[in-house]
Amino acid sequence: MRHTNLCVGLGPSDGCGRGHLRQHDRPRFGRYDAGVTTPDSSIAFSQRDRALIDDFRAHGGEVTEGFHTGRTVLLLTTAGAKTGEPRIAPLVYTRDGDRYVVVASKGGAPAHPAWYVNLVADPVVAVEVGSETFAARAVVTEGVERDRLFAAHAVEFPYFVGYQKKTSRVIPVVVLERIGDDGRT
Repeated sequence: MRHTNLCVGLGPSDGCGRGHLRQHDRPRFGRYDAGVTTPDSSIAFSQRDRALIDDFRAHGGEVTEGFHTGRTVLLLTTAGAKTGEPRIAPLVYTRDGDRYVVVASKGGAPAHPAWYVNLVADPVVAVEVGSETFAARAVVTEGVERDRLFAAHAVEFPYFVGYQKKTSRVIPVVVLERIGDDGRT
Protein backbone atom coordinates (compact mmCIF):
# COMPACT_ATOMS: atom_id res chain seq x y z
CA MET A 1 0.00 0.00 0.00
CA ARG A 2 1.26 3.48 -0.88
CA HIS A 3 2.42 5.47 2.13
CA THR A 4 1.89 9.22 2.25
CA ASN A 5 3.15 11.90 4.57
CA LEU A 6 -0.37 12.73 5.69
CA CYS A 7 -0.70 13.08 9.45
CA VAL A 8 -3.35 13.31 12.10
CA GLY A 9 -2.82 14.45 15.64
CA LEU A 10 -3.79 11.09 17.11
CA GLY A 11 -2.07 8.44 19.14
CA PRO A 12 1.60 7.88 19.74
CA SER A 13 4.06 9.32 17.29
CA ASP A 14 4.67 7.05 14.32
CA GLY A 15 7.08 9.00 12.18
CA CYS A 16 5.63 12.46 11.61
CA GLY A 17 6.13 13.94 15.05
CA ARG A 18 2.46 14.86 15.56
CA GLY A 19 1.02 11.38 15.91
CA HIS A 20 0.38 9.25 12.88
CA LEU A 21 -1.98 6.55 11.73
CA ARG A 22 -0.65 4.11 9.19
CA GLN A 23 -2.17 4.28 5.71
CA HIS A 24 -4.03 0.98 6.06
CA ASP A 25 -5.62 2.13 9.35
CA ARG A 26 -7.67 4.83 7.62
CA PRO A 27 -10.54 4.85 5.16
CA ARG A 28 -9.73 6.58 1.86
CA PHE A 29 -11.40 9.55 0.25
CA GLY A 30 -10.42 10.90 -3.12
CA ARG A 31 -6.63 10.75 -3.45
CA TYR A 32 -6.22 11.20 0.29
CA ASP A 33 -7.02 9.33 3.45
CA ALA A 34 -10.01 10.20 5.58
CA GLY A 35 -9.15 11.62 8.94
CA VAL A 36 -5.97 13.14 7.64
CA THR A 37 -4.46 16.55 7.16
CA THR A 38 -1.35 17.40 5.27
CA PRO A 39 1.56 19.34 6.71
CA ASP A 40 0.46 22.93 7.22
CA SER A 41 2.68 24.36 4.49
CA SER A 42 0.78 22.51 1.75
CA ILE A 43 -2.68 23.87 2.54
CA ALA A 44 -3.62 27.49 2.01
CA PHE A 45 -5.63 29.01 4.83
CA SER A 46 -6.78 32.45 5.66
CA GLN A 47 -4.90 33.80 8.65
CA ARG A 48 -8.12 33.67 10.65
CA ASP A 49 -8.79 30.01 9.77
CA ARG A 50 -5.18 29.03 10.47
CA ALA A 51 -5.42 30.58 13.95
CA LEU A 52 -8.77 28.88 14.59
CA ILE A 53 -7.46 25.47 13.44
CA ASP A 54 -4.34 25.84 15.59
CA ASP A 55 -6.44 26.88 18.62
CA PHE A 56 -8.87 23.98 18.03
CA ARG A 57 -6.07 21.42 17.86
CA ALA A 58 -4.09 22.89 20.75
CA HIS A 59 -7.12 22.68 23.07
CA GLY A 60 -8.51 19.23 22.27
CA GLY A 61 -11.20 20.42 19.91
CA GLU A 62 -12.28 23.51 21.81
CA VAL A 63 -11.93 27.04 20.48
CA THR A 64 -10.68 29.46 23.12
CA GLU A 65 -10.14 32.65 21.09
CA GLY A 66 -12.12 34.81 18.66
CA PHE A 67 -15.67 34.70 17.32
CA HIS A 68 -16.06 30.93 17.70
CA THR A 69 -15.10 30.84 21.40
CA GLY A 70 -17.46 28.53 23.25
CA ARG A 71 -19.24 27.41 20.07
CA THR A 72 -19.39 23.84 18.83
CA VAL A 73 -16.78 23.71 16.06
CA LEU A 74 -15.55 20.86 13.90
CA LEU A 75 -12.88 20.68 11.25
CA LEU A 76 -14.12 19.30 7.94
CA THR A 77 -11.51 17.94 5.54
CA THR A 78 -12.66 17.54 1.95
CA ALA A 79 -10.80 16.65 -1.22
CA GLY A 80 -10.60 19.67 -3.53
CA ALA A 81 -13.09 19.22 -6.38
CA LYS A 82 -10.52 20.27 -9.00
CA THR A 83 -7.20 19.36 -7.39
CA GLY A 84 -7.99 16.42 -5.13
CA GLU A 85 -5.83 18.15 -2.51
CA PRO A 86 -7.12 18.09 1.09
CA ARG A 87 -8.94 21.24 2.23
CA ILE A 88 -9.83 21.99 5.85
CA ALA A 89 -12.78 24.14 6.84
CA PRO A 90 -13.60 25.04 10.46
CA LEU A 91 -17.39 25.00 10.83
CA VAL A 92 -19.91 25.42 13.60
CA TYR A 93 -22.20 22.43 13.92
CA THR A 94 -25.29 21.11 15.64
CA ARG A 95 -26.30 17.51 16.23
CA ASP A 96 -29.21 15.47 14.96
CA GLY A 97 -28.93 12.23 16.89
CA ASP A 98 -25.56 10.72 15.94
CA ARG A 99 -25.21 12.97 12.91
CA TYR A 100 -23.34 16.26 12.74
CA VAL A 101 -25.12 19.09 10.93
CA VAL A 102 -23.30 21.89 9.09
CA VAL A 103 -24.77 24.69 7.00
CA ALA A 104 -23.18 25.96 3.76
CA SER A 105 -24.03 29.62 4.35
CA LYS A 106 -20.81 31.42 3.37
CA GLY A 107 -22.23 34.32 5.38
CA GLY A 108 -25.14 34.70 2.96
CA ALA A 109 -22.93 35.10 -0.12
CA PRO A 110 -24.51 34.37 -3.51
CA ALA A 111 -22.22 31.34 -4.17
CA HIS A 112 -21.71 28.16 -2.17
CA PRO A 113 -18.56 27.83 -0.04
CA ALA A 114 -15.69 25.81 -1.53
CA TRP A 115 -16.01 23.08 1.12
CA TYR A 116 -19.59 22.44 -0.03
CA VAL A 117 -18.59 22.22 -3.71
CA ASN A 118 -15.86 19.79 -2.68
CA LEU A 119 -18.12 17.45 -0.74
CA VAL A 120 -20.72 17.41 -3.51
CA ALA A 121 -17.93 16.18 -5.82
CA ASP A 122 -16.70 13.63 -3.26
CA PRO A 123 -18.99 13.08 -0.24
CA VAL A 124 -16.49 11.01 1.78
CA VAL A 125 -14.85 13.46 4.18
CA ALA A 126 -12.87 13.56 7.40
CA VAL A 127 -14.26 15.15 10.54
CA GLU A 128 -12.28 16.35 13.55
CA VAL A 129 -14.50 16.99 16.53
CA GLY A 130 -13.22 17.28 20.06
CA SER A 131 -10.06 15.18 20.08
CA GLU A 132 -11.48 12.57 17.68
CA THR A 133 -11.00 12.25 13.91
CA PHE A 134 -13.17 9.97 11.79
CA ALA A 135 -14.37 9.36 8.24
CA ALA A 136 -17.88 10.45 7.37
CA ARG A 137 -20.25 10.58 4.44
CA ALA A 138 -21.72 14.01 3.70
CA VAL A 139 -25.38 14.00 2.73
CA VAL A 140 -27.05 17.14 1.40
CA THR A 141 -30.55 17.31 2.87
CA GLU A 142 -33.65 18.45 1.00
CA GLY A 143 -37.23 19.52 1.59
CA VAL A 144 -38.78 19.04 5.00
CA GLU A 145 -35.63 17.51 6.49
CA ARG A 146 -33.49 20.43 5.28
CA ASP A 147 -35.97 22.94 6.71
CA ARG A 148 -36.17 21.13 10.07
CA LEU A 149 -32.39 20.93 10.41
CA PHE A 150 -31.87 24.55 9.32
CA ALA A 151 -34.42 25.72 11.90
CA ALA A 152 -32.72 23.69 14.65
CA HIS A 153 -29.34 25.06 13.60
CA ALA A 154 -30.70 28.62 13.65
CA VAL A 155 -31.94 28.15 17.23
CA GLU A 156 -28.33 27.51 18.27
CA PHE A 157 -26.84 30.07 15.86
CA PRO A 158 -29.49 32.75 15.13
CA TYR A 159 -27.26 34.65 12.71
CA PHE A 160 -27.89 31.91 10.10
CA VAL A 161 -31.41 33.31 9.63
CA GLY A 162 -29.82 36.59 8.53
CA TYR A 163 -27.50 34.72 6.16
CA GLN A 164 -30.51 33.14 4.43
CA LYS A 165 -32.17 36.55 4.10
CA LYS A 166 -29.04 37.98 2.43
CA THR A 167 -29.08 35.52 -0.48
CA SER A 168 -31.53 34.23 -3.07
CA ARG A 169 -30.02 30.72 -3.00
CA VAL A 170 -31.42 28.12 -0.64
CA ILE A 171 -28.56 27.57 1.78
CA PRO A 172 -27.67 23.88 1.84
CA VAL A 173 -27.79 21.88 5.06
CA VAL A 174 -25.42 18.91 5.19
CA VAL A 175 -25.41 16.00 7.61
CA LEU A 176 -22.17 14.16 8.31
CA GLU A 177 -22.71 10.47 9.01
CA ARG A 178 -19.85 8.48 10.51
CA ILE A 179 -18.49 5.72 8.27
CA GLY A 180 -17.49 2.46 9.95
CA ASP A 181 -14.35 0.51 9.17
CA ASP A 182 -16.31 -1.35 6.49
CA GLY A 183 -17.13 1.93 4.68
CA ARG A 184 -20.78 1.88 5.75
CA THR A 185 -22.62 4.56 7.73
